[in-house]
Amino acid sequence: MENYQGYEKENINYWSNRAPGYSEVNRSELRSGQHRVWGSTLAERISRHYPGRQPEEISVLDIGTGPGFFAIILAEMGYQVTAVDYTGSMLEKARTNAGEWNRKIRFMEMNAEQLAFQENTFDVIVSRNLTWNLYHPDQAYREWERVLKPGGLLMNFDANWYRYLYDEEAREGYRQDRENIKAAGVANETDGTDIPAMEAIACQAPLSAVSRPGWDMDFLGSLGMKAKADPEIWRTVWTREERINNASTPMFLVQAVKGVH
Repeated sequence: MENYQGYEKENINYWSNRAPGYSEVNRSELRSGQHRVWGSTLAERISRHYPGRQPEEISVLDIGTGPGFFAIILAEMGYQVTAVDYTGSMLEKARTNAGEWNRKIRFMEMNAEQLAFQENTFDVIVSRNLTWNLYHPDQAYREWERVLKPGGLLMNFDANWYRYLYDEEAREGYRQDRENIKAAGVANETDGTDIPAMEAIACQAPLSAVSRPGWDMDFLGSLGMKAKADPEIWRTVWTREERINNASTPMFLVQAVKGVH
């Protein structure tokens, strides 16, 4: 417990300091074609899972909303959106970024590993770039499955972000990415990031050392969920700049459905 409390404090401090810069990244996405790309990606998969149902009839929980990117585009499309984050400063940015949509989104400060919702509450859960950063990802997945309605859909977009801290091949890929960024003349996404602080956190996060999405598939299966992975989702949702920055660490989608008991 002591280790967890230390990790929790370190993590919240880091993301609190990162909130302004991370918010600018989200604001840029909302102003760009990424707004449409991500919106169509989410909407297409939700509508395929719930054919014939209107967005207004579907409740969505955005876990680890950060500055609110997913929550905002889902609210714009008419979904009933609840968005949670464990960092108050991130939620402040999310509310500001939401603008007129703020009144359509229920923002709540909450731990992804300890959700304060009744079981069988949401039709859909979405998350992006969160699970790698959790101290108890297994506990988080149990919670997410608990609050999903039977037959509900989970979509988790993530990557093996800090695998290079443990794997030599991944480390070489990360080094090559840095060279490719310079050669291509694109912005380095890590500029302005406290890399040593982030790596110190990642070293304590268990998913940094495992191969994903294999781990996710196995664990969600143990919960009785029907899970599948799309390791090529990055081809749909990433910009050219993101592809160059993260060529060795492609984003994957873990999609799972809660069993109907």
